[in-house]
Amino acid sequence: MENQNSLTHERSDGLYGSGYRDAGSVFLQSVSFEIPAARYYQALEGPELEVLRDCEKVALPPVDKKWPFLLRFPNACFGMCIGLASQASLWKALSTSPAVNFLHIPPQINLALWLLAACTLILVFCTYFLKIIYHFEAVKREFCHPVRVNFFFAPWVACMTLTIAVPPAIAESVHPSLWCIFMAPLLILELKIYGQWLSGGEKRLSKVANPSTHLSVVGNFVGSLLAARLGWMEPAKFLWAVGLAHYLVLFVTLYQRLPTSETLPKELHPVFFLFLAAPATASWAWETIFGEFDTVSRIMYFVSLFIYTSLVVRIKLFRGFRFSISWWAYTYPMTSTSIATIRYSEQVPHLSTHVLAVLLSTIASITVLSLFVTTLLHAFVWKTLFPNDMAIAITTKQRNNMTKSSLDHHKFKFYDIERINTKPKGRVRTSFELLKATIMNHGQRRETPVCPDNIFVDETPVCPDNIFVDDQGHADEEQMLDRSVSPKNAGHGPLD
Repeated sequence: MENQNSLTHERSDGLYGSGYRDAGSVFLQSVSFEIPAARYYQALEGPELEVLRDCEKVALPPVDKKWPFLLRFPNACFGMCIGLASQASLWKALSTSPAVNFLHIPPQINLALWLLAACTLILVFCTYFLKIIYHFEAVKREFCHPVRVNFFFAPWVACMTLTIAVPPAIAESVHPSLWCIFMAPLLILELKIYGQWLSGGEKRLSKVANPSTHLSVVGNFVGSLLAARLGWMEPAKFLWAVGLAHYLVLFVTLYQRLPTSETLPKELHPVFFLFLAAPATASWAWETIFGEFDTVSRIMYFVSLFIYTSLVVRIKLFRGFRFSISWWAYTYPMTSTSIATIRYSEQVPHLSTHVLAVLLSTIASITVLSLFVTTLLHAFVWKTLFPNDMAIAITTKQRNNMTKSSLDHHKFKFYDIERINTKPKGRVRTSFELLKATIMNHGQRRETPVCPDNIFVDETPVCPDNIFVDDQGHADEEQMLDRSVSPKNAGHGPLD
């Protein structure tokens, strides 16, 4: 673990203080307080707020080199656990449901996927736990991030999904204490996040809502589903009701494209599939609670099916996008819709429902397989799976990053005017004399350039050669203006 604490030493002046010091320790000191949500929208762009804007500067150097692995390991990796766990649940439904028993799916597929998902969850959880130990301030920044905060629900959703998908070869039933262990942190997160939505402020829902916010709602339906499997009907109904209330508010907020519209791309990104997650899981959970796929279950299922169809017919929506590890969270909605279709085909046995269940299950499985292969290629072949995480390296305040090139591009005038609050010496000139002095001094400049204090290049003040200050006459004019607005000189200014 020595590599995690021994970052490249950089010369740090201005922002980081003078002298050589460890960049990682400087970063930890720079995030000792919470960053407002508005600052992330100001400094970052992209559908997941993961790209640093050109006008921004990072707080963790060096940018051109790879940072330690733990700093590059985002909590979005838990989305991979959700995707694999949901696949294990899907293949369990395919192997046990009477609606698709003509496929003759062996239970060993469910067992293999469950073991793969469990190992992946343990590996990701342990890695992120090390990040909490060694880079806790970076974790705090992810918790303040409007998008990343939703992925803190992902590990507990993945754990409950794995519990639901447990193969019969491992356990016929699970102990109720598992539900309590997994739901406790999720409820704490909900009280925190939902409370911010309700109380308003910088993190009100209309300000921070984005498609990944569905992860904070899906946890209620998954917890309701697991509670119903354990026979705890009242907690299951309670969680289902809480999830439905917040899903309706979130659905309307995202559909209206309120101030969060800048974080949503106009096209070319599969984040919109997260709209399917809550209604599909809610229909499946309601069926488990009440024992039949009744009207409420069908309403939620039809909503998810319509959104699914509206996204599939827009082929151009999914061209030209860039791979991201958080895409794994988008596979869960497709899988949950497939499971809901299997439950629906059990209640409405028909050739069309059976074909639809097989078709959606095939699409979900191919998608997960493609993502799994792509993830392995990015991780071990191209080694681009974990780039520098700019989302946690923004500065606390926006800085003026004007350079020499920008100075040459924009012709600015800077006047070195010293504001004097004391009474000026000599005779006070009239407005006519002040105008005459201004015309006479026009075009005259000092031969000594002035270096403004707010222009920096690499934390070093820049003194452009083409920037000069005006003659002393401007200072006299400034004195006159100060005196004219001073309360002591009311009625005795140069315009009297």
